[in-house]
Amino acid sequence: MRACIRAVALPALAFVAWYSGITTAQDKYPSRPIEFVVPWGPGGGADQVARKLGQLLEAELKVSLPVINVAGATGQTGHAKLISANADGYTIEVMTGDTFALLAEPNPKIKLADFTPLGILIQQASAFFVAENSAMKTWADVEAAARTRALKVAVTGFSSPDDITVNYFAARGLKLSSVPYAKPGERYTSIVGGHADLLYEQAGDVRSLVDSKQIRPVIFFYGGKVNDFPGIPTSTSLGHNITLPQFRVVLVKAGTDPARVKLLSDAIARAAQTADFKAYLKEQYADEASFVPAQEVLPYMQRWLEEAKKVMAAIPVKK
Repeated sequence: MRACIRAVALPALAFVAWYSGITTAQDKYPSRPIEFVVPWGPGGGADQVARKLGQLLEAELKVSLPVINVAGATGQTGHAKLISANADGYTIEVMTGDTFALLAEPNPKIKLADFTPLGILIQQASAFFVAENSAMKTWADVEAAARTRALKVAVTGFSSPDDITVNYFAARGLKLSSVPYAKPGERYTSIVGGHADLLYEQAGDVRSLVDSKQIRPVIFFYGGKVNDFPGIPTSTSLGHNITLPQFRVVLVKAGTDPARVKLLSDAIARAAQTADFKAYLKEQYADEASFVPAQEVLPYMQRWLEEAKKVMAAIPVKK
């Protein structure tokens, strides 16, 4: 009888041990690669910050973070990939101010309730750039030219901060029109090749073109002086109440286990304080105090969105 009991008990114990091992493996997080969605093409600012952060997080989390570029619709196509994924922490996304600005529209497809922010990694002043060989040497030159002829402005997409800024000046009599480019590389070089007259971008994203003196900024959209470019006027110094600084925030799908959210946000906070990442911010002409921790991100984004809505409200509706 004891032999029979032992014969039944041993397989049962083996099953319990096997099942417990599976449960432990499932509970361990992360235990497999985390997809890092970039809603833009390779080579742009969002792509760069994702790859830099991914490298730092791989050492921290002990798993790989492959970057998945999903461009289209001013970042909405890539964002949809995050929203359609499981809320398990194995898909994260870098959202830019370009995409977030879409929430300022009357009926946005993006919803704040759909995602949980993990931290803002970078903040940068945006600018209008011209080609080095352009006849327009200053912002005053741009204003004078735009009052007499139509100028094309290379932007990321319609309803983006780029497009909002173009419309802001168009409402003030400047003949500016947005020309969207989904591929960052094509957008960056559009003014060099003469396909556009102006480029709306952040200096760090086009640093190679700035440093090689192929393009130059003529106005920065920022609330204070841009220290790396002291001779270039800012929008606020010229009386224009529009800044909409670029920011890039890392997100996870809403509903993700709070413990996993904390693990990811803590890891991101540590990565943002490394000497490597601080050097990256300097290379990007970014604000040294760029990082915003998870618990402070939503208030930041809401303030930013209020500015976008105020600017848009002051722009006459085209008929």
